[in-house]
Amino acid sequence: MITLAIKTVYIGMGSNLGNRAQQIAQALALLDSLDGISVVRVAHLIETTPIGGPAGQNTYLNGVAQLHCRFSAVELLAILLDVEKQLGRRRNQKWGSRTIDLDLLLFEDQIINKPHLQVPHPLLHERDFVLKPLAELAPDFVHPVLGKTVRQILQERQEKEV
Repeated sequence: MITLAIKTVYIGMGSNLGNRAQQIAQALALLDSLDGISVVRVAHLIETTPIGGPAGQNTYLNGVAQLHCRFSAVELLAILLDVEKQLGRRRNQKWGSRTIDLDLLLFEDQIINKPHLQVPHPLLHERDFVLKPLAELAPDFVHPVLGKTVRQILQERQEKEV
């Protein structure tokens, strides 16, 4: 029997429709129920205002989860999209309201550039609603493209805001 190596990955989670905390909890439960995926840790959820997209959206509840998985990044992305679909996600408008949003942020220290998948997530270093919860779970993780820790990236962003 061939056993695939366990990989440590981080996903971003967000919701701004319905019971936001429940949607995130359901997404995590669905992921954790799958053979080959286990939810290891979940950062505290934070409430954030929408960035981009149509005006008048509800506030988001965002967080980050650390997973262990035995899938490739492409396979994991397909699983994340399937979970979104199971929880009623409709992709009608870019950056529009959503029941659940699951983003593959980091996949070990891999750099992946495919038309349908970019890892690290290309906007990770620009989004406090991702960086803050990620820093709670993995402050010393080195961004494979930028060569800086999550803590350093977040600190630099906060210094720019002052």
